[in-house]
Amino acid sequence: MTILVAYDGSADARTAIEFAAKHLAAEPTMIVTVWEPLLVQLRKYPLAAAAISPDTGDEAQAQAEAHAKEGAELAIAAGLADVTYRAVADNESIWKTIVDVADEIDASLVVTGSRGLAGVRSVLLGSVSNHVLHHARRPTLIVPPAKTLR
Repeated sequence: MTILVAYDGSADARTAIEFAAKHLAAEPTMIVTVWEPLLVQLRKYPLAAAAISPDTGDEAQAQAEAHAKEGAELAIAAGLADVTYRAVADNESIWKTIVDVADEIDASLVVTGSRGLAGVRSVLLGSVSNHVLHHARRPTLIVPPAKTLR
């Protein structure tokens, strides 16, 4: 089985990796970063279309790949075993993409931080971690911010 860790570069995502490495048995681990292609951004945020550059999609993919690699490096440094990483395009929603990848790889556990980089969007739409928790068909671990951990 494989542990799937959702990673977006946020402090909470880093804490989730560190917590997983400290408390979980060594299993293969996949770090997943989800990015939104330009057409998805335009569909989700039509009023922002004028502000979205055509290069945004390429930049988003490159940034997601960099975040996923960074997450894998953090996971290895923290002691997680057999770490791989992927940047995955979001075709509908970030949480659904995480759940779909977990199903695809038959993850034994999904790990995510309680808050990520979504900021105001998560207040308006609900957090990614909350949706993953309620829609994943497998165990899910949501790690709170480092300052609240004991």
